[in-house]
Amino acid sequence: MADQAQKDRFVAALTELGGSAGNGRLRETLQWNEAVYTTVKNELVAEGAVTPGRGRGGAVSLGGLVGIEAEETAPVVASARPARANGNGGERSFETELFKAADKLRGNMEPSDYKHVALGLIFLKHISDSFEAKRAELLSEYPDGAEDRDEYAADNVFWVPPTARWSHLQANAKQPSIGKMIDEAMIAIEKDNENLKGVLPKDYARPALNAVMLGELIDLISGIALGREKGEARDVLGRVYEYFLGQFAGSEGKRGGEFYTPRSVVRVMVEMIEPYKGRVYDPCCGSGGMFVQSERFVELHGGRIGDIAVYGQESNYTTWRLCKMNLAVRGIDADIKWNSEGSFHKDELRDLKADFVLANPPFNISDWGGDRLREDVRWRYGIPPAGNANFAWVQHIVHHLSPSGVAGVVLANGSMSSTQNSEGEIRRALIEGVNGAPGVVDCMVALPGQLFYSTQIPVCLWFLARDKSNGIARNAKLRDRRGEILFIDARKLGHMVDRTRKEFSDADIDKITRAYHAWRGEGEAGAYEDVPGFCKSATQDEIKGHGYVLTPGRYVGAADVEDDDMPFAERFAALQAKLNGQFAEAETLTAVILKKLAGVGVNG
Repeated sequence: MADQAQKDRFVAALTELGGSAGNGRLRETLQWNEAVYTTVKNELVAEGAVTPGRGRGGAVSLGGLVGIEAEETAPVVASARPARANGNGGERSFETELFKAADKLRGNMEPSDYKHVALGLIFLKHISDSFEAKRAELLSEYPDGAEDRDEYAADNVFWVPPTARWSHLQANAKQPSIGKMIDEAMIAIEKDNENLKGVLPKDYARPALNAVMLGELIDLISGIALGREKGEARDVLGRVYEYFLGQFAGSEGKRGGEFYTPRSVVRVMVEMIEPYKGRVYDPCCGSGGMFVQSERFVELHGGRIGDIAVYGQESNYTTWRLCKMNLAVRGIDADIKWNSEGSFHKDELRDLKADFVLANPPFNISDWGGDRLREDVRWRYGIPPAGNANFAWVQHIVHHLSPSGVAGVVLANGSMSSTQNSEGEIRRALIEGVNGAPGVVDCMVALPGQLFYSTQIPVCLWFLARDKSNGIARNAKLRDRRGEILFIDARKLGHMVDRTRKEFSDADIDKITRAYHAWRGEGEAGAYEDVPGFCKSATQDEIKGHGYVLTPGRYVGAADVEDDDMPFAERFAALQAKLNGQFAEAETLTAVILKKLAGVGVNG
């Protein structure tokens, strides 16, 4: 049995080696025989202080912290301390602790500015570590290939020149010129990697950035321990990058939330449409979270990452850069287009027919330039109003679906019930079909409020299917769903994670997705049954009876709640009419009272 001094020495040596190391290297550093080393290691693994790796000859990493999701491998971290419980009874993850430390270094800098500083450095460390791992592998197995850039490109690893490598920057982190050195590193990387041109931030040398803060941030990020396999490296830093994106979105509020769809919402969308194989498209891809979750879905369900091809477009240049870095950190090869005109006016992927579309378009955009697109071929279900882009997004997405394609779309609740400016007619056409175009609405999900960073109002999910006669899921045909739509009311699900925001739990996500999969006829999900207050399979006649309104609460029999689905203009008009009626009644009553009082005065 190992004593505490041996355990402390083991952890200290592993920390000095960067938090992870091969068993042979660590044993040599400790100068222990194999029996002693194995005993100490096994006890630390059993205690959760050390995580065994998967490298050649075996490896170990400092561990013991629980990651964001239970089904994922626990992240490799630069701390052997156990996770501490948070106020909600959960566990405070490594990512949380790292973000808190990084945020302290921010000082008075705006989150929208600091975001690019921190994320740029995390990205730089990732590609540098991936490069170094590949280089070490080549030096041991094929030394002549260590300087051959094609060897790196073949493994989707970026070439990093010597002055841009993290070890060089870390060694100079305390120099006053560190900002200039980082900028030069970013420029050098872009020069040697064509698909990163224009992507990386290159303004670290500006006077507003404190060199001491930069040095401390480099030291902090250096503490993220990585496994020796590049897959482990991508997972750890990819999760850190994604977590930071979400936290910055929360810090920035409405502005930040526009580029980031909350993770639990994306998980619902991805688990619903199941992108196992084919082309995945997002016409307004933001920071790329839909793609990250799609790749993770394939991997967690035993598929091959290369089985899906990723396509996207983004009109905000800054957000496009974040997306490119986010996908690169994850090792996701994607075709992401940018232009300032956006997907409506300059569709960069005009000929793409996607098997899966995942999108969170900006809500209720009024200045989308619809008056210039009145005759567009995409408007098969009706010309969308120039003052609201909701149904332009829906039809753009349907236009890009393959014959058996499916889509999940986040829209404002007004899209389910509005009858203004032809929206009611377009919704009817999407339900019933029109002029040879099939009905495509497959499922509607009402979400609770407070899920999003950018808005506190509740929104909904539209799930669309080009072929409801059967369709495909995991190579199995689905049942014929023509003439039916599934309604799911998820407004009572979710739990508060802080004072202002909710998230779905794994159980919530499973409840929503299992109902949809069972309704579509996926055998593994079991038999479908309507659940009062939660889900209902409604016929087209029932939907017609409700005036083609798609609010789930009208169908599932949910308890009476405040009608938060009515668009503001309709609600305001109803309240004004009611108020006018009350004013008129008050005037009548006033006249009656005055007449009675006058009579009393005469008689008196």
